[in-house]
Amino acid sequence: MEAQAQSPDSIEETPMLVSAQQLTKIYTLGRTGLKKNRPFVHAVDRVSLDIKPAETVGLVGESGCGKTTLGRLLLRLIVPTTGVVRFEGRDITGLSQRQMRPYRRRMQIIFQDPYSSLNPRFTVRETLTEAVKIHGKVRDRRQINVRLAALLEMVGLSPRVLDRYPHEFSGGERQRVGIARAIAVEPDFLVADEPLSALDVSIQAQIVNLMVELQRELGIACLFISHDLNIVGYVSHRVAVMYLGRIVELAPTDELARNPLHPYTKALLASVPVANPKRQRPPVPIPDEIMTSAIPSTGCRFYPRCGIAEDFCRDVTPDLIPSTGEDHLVACHLAPRHGDPATE
Repeated sequence: MEAQAQSPDSIEETPMLVSAQQLTKIYTLGRTGLKKNRPFVHAVDRVSLDIKPAETVGLVGESGCGKTTLGRLLLRLIVPTTGVVRFEGRDITGLSQRQMRPYRRRMQIIFQDPYSSLNPRFTVRETLTEAVKIHGKVRDRRQINVRLAALLEMVGLSPRVLDRYPHEFSGGERQRVGIARAIAVEPDFLVADEPLSALDVSIQAQIVNLMVELQRELGIACLFISHDLNIVGYVSHRVAVMYLGRIVELAPTDELARNPLHPYTKALLASVPVANPKRQRPPVPIPDEIMTSAIPSTGCRFYPRCGIAEDFCRDVTPDLIPSTGEDHLVACHLAPRHGDPATE
């Protein structure tokens, strides 16, 4: 994973745009009803995360670890079981749908599947016009046409496609339309939920370069969710590693690539293919046993698969706290702690 995106100087000095404290989302398994003792899943478990204006935070982890759920919690598309979400310092956790409407324009999402995220009965013109009209950005028809043409040019499409339907596009073109829809209302915060996973590799490079360019031009803060660590390293200023509903490591992209501290992060980075054999990390084998998040647990959730775990790791839940530096956080009892003589 090689970091390419560089954090602008202003990121270090500006307040948080989106802030989550101790976010938890619990889903009950089985049929609905009043039966007691039904199993439940901690999809997101006491997650705290801050995102600054114009900052891109990458979110990585294996399937089912809660990445998408966390993104939707930050957008208030789903309501957390416990915890707080703040936007520019204001608590939006308990706002009604009507109270949330002013924030909807400022918080948008790019969905994973470009084939199902667009209404097949809407032309591109209708899809983009709906977004612009709902949030009152432009109302005059002539201004709308100018706005739509500019949007398509921004995402690398010709205005001539405005009257085409989704089935007339390739997957990459559909995702460009989805990106245009997301930025049509000039949002401040964007969740990109694995926007490349349904695309061919040749198209992925075009879309990721497009997103990096748009983020720099428009200054949009972004939570970029992906399985591809190389892409995350390319687009992100910081990277958060998630495992079974919890963030286990959070650090600047360069620092995480150079000095991973959590055993799970080390295993993830070691699994990334590298073209140069001399730069390939040695493999980090981990057992197949996975602790299920359907059972409330104490202790480290990576304990059953960790090669360095000790007995107390099973009973005491590690907090996400500074390790080798104030900006490198890790949830591991055996990682060095910031301020310890060994880290100085």
